[in-house]
Amino acid sequence: MNKLLLLPFALSFAVPLTPALADPGNAQDQARKDLRNGSVKPLRDIEKAVLPTMPGAQYLGPEYDPVAQAYRLKFIRNGRVIFIDVDARTGEVIRKLK
Repeated sequence: MNKLLLLPFALSFAVPLTPALADPGNAQDQARKDLRNGSVKPLRDIEKAVLPTMPGAQYLGPEYDPVAQAYRLKFIRNGRVIFIDVDARTGEVIRKLK
């Protein structure tokens, strides 16, 4: 049997996937559950607070981390991607990554 054919199969066991990468819908489902039980703020409220602080940037969208209960809002300005991490429980900006 050709060893090159086995390589993708072998590599699939070598790199464990995080739950969010394995099923992107899972994080979205958890965000809805956390919102319904009142443990996080609505994404729209967080966006209303953060978007005005990013003049000249195009908003690319959010990602939710259910473990940290945090949103990562993604922007692009002048060809550079900017990430703003926000605590979904409080709405406070945790960090800004350029």
